[in-house]
Amino acid sequence: MLAQGQSPVGLQTVGSVAVHTFAAHQNIQSMTTAHQSMDGQHVNAMAGDRGVDPTRLADYEEVADGHFYDPDAEYEPDPEYAATLAPDAARQRRERIGPTGRPLPYFPIPGPLTDHGPAKIIAMCNQKGGVGKTTSTINLGAALAEYGRRVLLVDFDPQGALSVGLGVNPMELDLTVYNLLMERGMSADEVLLKTAVPNMDLLPSNIDLSAAEVQLVSEVARESTLQRALKPLMADYDYIVIDCQPSLGLLTVNALTAAHKVIVPLECEFFALRGVALLTETIEKVQERLNPELELDGILATMYDSRTVHSREVLARVVEAFDDHVYHTVIGRTVRFPETTVAGEPITTYASNSVGAAAYRQLAREVLARCHAE
Repeated sequence: MLAQGQSPVGLQTVGSVAVHTFAAHQNIQSMTTAHQSMDGQHVNAMAGDRGVDPTRLADYEEVADGHFYDPDAEYEPDPEYAATLAPDAARQRRERIGPTGRPLPYFPIPGPLTDHGPAKIIAMCNQKGGVGKTTSTINLGAALAEYGRRVLLVDFDPQGALSVGLGVNPMELDLTVYNLLMERGMSADEVLLKTAVPNMDLLPSNIDLSAAEVQLVSEVARESTLQRALKPLMADYDYIVIDCQPSLGLLTVNALTAAHKVIVPLECEFFALRGVALLTETIEKVQERLNPELELDGILATMYDSRTVHSREVLARVVEAFDDHVYHTVIGRTVRFPETTVAGEPITTYASNSVGAAAYRQLAREVLARCHAE
């Protein structure tokens, strides 16, 4: 048992909990019982059965029978919230079946980087509004930053929701991404803002950006304007995540032209599903004509509530249509996400031990695993 304040070798602080780095995970492979009981049931459930409060175990601490509890790999959620993710949460833990109905892989906790860059650019894109693009951009970026990656978030929506979600008042900004796009000689350093999250910066936006869509029409190579603006920043970051506006206009085409990968947040609702075909067609056109390196990295199911037949049917149809392009990580509905918008911070800091924070940390590990597999 660890003494209070003692930090074992191979641990790094993530949110308000300490987790093993991937290297440390490799060193404890002999402790297979650290993650599973003899019948395959996850040790968190055992910890709960033995009267241990999992949320109070800050580190990998030994519990009864020599098992270990991993606070970042699995949370014992509030039963009511757990029902939104799985009709039978105990079975999902026992059999490691994810909400998508597929076996849930283990996504390793990444180790620290010795150097940074060049950045992978990810466009968070869906022409339908209200599907969780901004929420996913903020929280994915914050989770990647927690894992030691340098992250730049680009607010590419004239509504400035990403900036607001990080505690910035767009109306008080003198310089935004609009100035970076439209004014010659403007340096990114003049526009960049540091966020309260270490390793995460922001290129903010406000209503001025709406004028760029009109002004860019007469520009030469107008679809590549954002790509040129981001090029000097590539060496300083590991990931650049662009929050796109809810349309398939010129600003979104700019984001797709600059990006290496696209993540499509998809609300588990029928109208959101209808628009995916049009979006994938646009992605294919950008691949053919402007950016051959662009790839659909994954479709992220958001606002999922397994208690409704409709949510389950939509998720099943998405998995049937897109198969491995659908992330194993699913983001459930919770009141915590609207609360974080009011607080102006990511859920990983606002409610670090919540299931929503755990979901975005798992998404970050899944994104890193996919990038590493290439």
